[in-house]
Amino acid sequence: MSESDNQDRKTPLKLSQPGKLELKKTVESGQVRQSFSHGRSKVVTVEVRKKRTFTADAGGAMHEVRGQQAHSGAEAELAKAVAIVEAAQQAASAHDLTNQEKVARAKALETAMKVAEDARLRAEEEARIRAEEEARAAIEAAEQAAIEAEEAANRPEPEAGEAAPVVAEAPAAAAPAAPAAAAATPAEPRQGPRMTAPPPPRPEGAAAPAAPGTAKPRTAEEEEEEEERAKKRAAAHKPAPVKRTEPRRRTGKLTITAALDDDDRGERGRSLAAVKRARERERLKHLQKGSEKVIRDVIIPESLTVQELANRMAERGGDVIKCLMRMGVMASINQSIDADTAELVVAEFGHNIKRVSDADVLVGLEGEVDDDAVLVTRPPVVTIMGHVDHGKTSLLDALRETDVVSGEAGGITQHIGAYQVRLASGAKITFIDTPGHEAFTAMRARGAKVTDIVVLVVAADDGIMPQTVEAIRHAKAAGVPLIVAINKIDKPGANSEKVRQELLQHDLVTEELGGDILAVEVSAKKRMNLDKLEEAILLQAEILDLKANAARAAQGTVVEAKMEKGRGPVATVLVQKGTLKVGDVFVAGSEWGKVRALVDDKGNRVEEAGPSTPVEVLGLDGVPAAGDDIIAVEDESRAREISGYRQRQDREARAKAAARGTLEQMFSAIQAGEAKELPIVIKGDVQGSVEAIVGAVEKIGNDDVKVRVLHAAVGPVNESDVTLAKASNGLIIGFNVRANPQARDMARRDGVDIRYYSIIYDVTDDMKKMLSGMLAPTLKEHQIGYAQIREVFNITKVGKVAGCMVTEGIVKRGAGVRLLRDNVVIHQGELSQLKRFKDDVKEVREGYECGMSFAHYDDIRNGDVIECFEVEEIATTL
Repeated sequence: MSESDNQDRKTPLKLSQPGKLELKKTVESGQVRQSFSHGRSKVVTVEVRKKRTFTADAGGAMHEVRGQQAHSGAEAELAKAVAIVEAAQQAASAHDLTNQEKVARAKALETAMKVAEDARLRAEEEARIRAEEEARAAIEAAEQAAIEAEEAANRPEPEAGEAAPVVAEAPAAAAPAAPAAAAATPAEPRQGPRMTAPPPPRPEGAAAPAAPGTAKPRTAEEEEEEEERAKKRAAAHKPAPVKRTEPRRRTGKLTITAALDDDDRGERGRSLAAVKRARERERLKHLQKGSEKVIRDVIIPESLTVQELANRMAERGGDVIKCLMRMGVMASINQSIDADTAELVVAEFGHNIKRVSDADVLVGLEGEVDDDAVLVTRPPVVTIMGHVDHGKTSLLDALRETDVVSGEAGGITQHIGAYQVRLASGAKITFIDTPGHEAFTAMRARGAKVTDIVVLVVAADDGIMPQTVEAIRHAKAAGVPLIVAINKIDKPGANSEKVRQELLQHDLVTEELGGDILAVEVSAKKRMNLDKLEEAILLQAEILDLKANAARAAQGTVVEAKMEKGRGPVATVLVQKGTLKVGDVFVAGSEWGKVRALVDDKGNRVEEAGPSTPVEVLGLDGVPAAGDDIIAVEDESRAREISGYRQRQDREARAKAAARGTLEQMFSAIQAGEAKELPIVIKGDVQGSVEAIVGAVEKIGNDDVKVRVLHAAVGPVNESDVTLAKASNGLIIGFNVRANPQARDMARRDGVDIRYYSIIYDVTDDMKKMLSGMLAPTLKEHQIGYAQIREVFNITKVGKVAGCMVTEGIVKRGAGVRLLRDNVVIHQGELSQLKRFKDDVKEVREGYECGMSFAHYDDIRNGDVIECFEVEEIATTL
């Protein structure tokens, strides 16, 4: 390498500007933690290069420029950028520019704004760095001043005649002295600022200081003191050890074990979840210390679990279990406790107690009593009652001008129906038709319960019959007025006066005889005097002054209920209060539903039904029982609660009815012998028919045999019915319903008998026959002859044989015989042999001799009498 190359490489340091010297940028390094996904992190080293600026003062000393002077360029750049932005805004707002020029100037304005924003951010960053450097310089100056003050305090006093040692002043004192020193000395290049103060002035008469090249000899003690001061100064100027805050960088290869042991966090610490839990515990502890206990109103039902009780009190489940253990009750968190125990626990925790019952869901269900001001007149509800085949349905057909009776099986009504008739005058009357058969007692009672007026139909040619008397009793029990309709007056044998006389036996005095009972002679077939009957009904209704509130939630009674294919559960409802509308949520007994459709008695769909209006309701969750009340409620949750409560009540009632009796009753049944039972499953078309059949068949039987109803419901016969009948060896009765194909196949395979009926007479007759066949026959004994023993013969290998004379009647082989001795029966059995001479004969008549021997009996004597008898079996009937 040549000398010129060395000169080119070793370029001397020069001033680019007078009075300003620039060096290379200094480097500051630090560590920064980088975060990655899945919780990983890494520590990296970051180097920051900073620019330092030095200037020379008047004396030629170089100083580092700090603060505002070093950043005047950034501020000037920012001011220049702001001016450019303002100019660009003024240029862009000119009106005499073309679209292209406006677009270009808008882009220029955007560029200028970006430049201004960058300049502003750079100026803010430089200002922040400048503030940090000034704070650091102030801290260093304060530390240096403290060190110098400590050295001055520890320095011994100088002796007389010795020169005072040179003491370095604090940088704060050296700063104002620098300009004066620069003015007293010529301006020449210096390598740096002077760090020591000038020597103090020499007093008059003092010796001149020694030359720099000569030194005053010092003693050993002074040298030791100087060494100690040097050690103290070195210790004072030694920087304090820096405590490492950041984790050290990993050295060596990274392995799985190292990664698991060291999760880039140094020592293993607590998890974030643990820290959060600790903070939450501390917060709750402070809250409990700073606030009083909250007293709550705890609702206690009849039974609830320990966890539910703890939640209602806002207490820990473990504390509640401890309280129960102190009371002697061992219960788990999911175990139910009674209301009394729960009340004691709540009182122990200091909360308020509020007892409720399951029956509280029914509170307020009926609604408030209506005010007289909101009541309006409603049509009367009339129930047609009487004996079977007295013309009730025919009379109703004549009033409705329809033909209902032709659709009834056997010509009798087996369903309860509700109809509304509009008269020529515009008035409306609601009729309820009830069956007259003796099995439909419950239907007649239900009809009398919901009615306002009872029309008692009596045939003029038949008079008062048993079901007529029963209808009179139902009407009196319901406390409703009664109107007598004497029907069939057009028949030749009609006698209305006889009917009036027979009514007197039941305390019914007609107006013709001076009483208050209206009696109207009508003919349903000839349509005679129907207007008089309607007039009598309206007159009675006017006297009763029937009113109801139509502007309230609907209430009524289920007259009939059934299951229809394609429509589901359908209920015939008589609305008594309020108005039932499509979309209303209601409760019908133990079932609930939402009204999907309303159908009147003529098959037309209606949107609402007011008081005294019969309608069919679709939308039930199940088939309710006939006679149940139907009440509209506010929402589905309330309906579900009421329905669930009533279903629980029904289950408990059935369980109690099916429960075993007392021990004495069980022993009595064992001693008397269990009665034979005929298990049956009943399926019908409507709820009323099923109810009537159940009541009729349960009345059949006696102490020896009886009918046991396994299941009774509405709907077709299905597979579950067949399974139930097979398990109990019973039969299935289908009343106006049929079995589905699957049930028929199962019944054919399992041998289950399914019997179909459409008339209730046939059901009761067949049940009587079947129960009669289960009864044990009656045994009747007939004495057919007597024989006297004249001689006893002892024959080898045969035994004793009696030689007899038949004295009365006839003796037969195979008949029963008794051996009488002194008119006392000593043996009863059968004949083993009956011979006449050497031949076996079947019978021997009176006056003839014969030989007889008894089976398995030899104690016979002369003079004994043999009685011969036959037993006849007579079938028992109910």
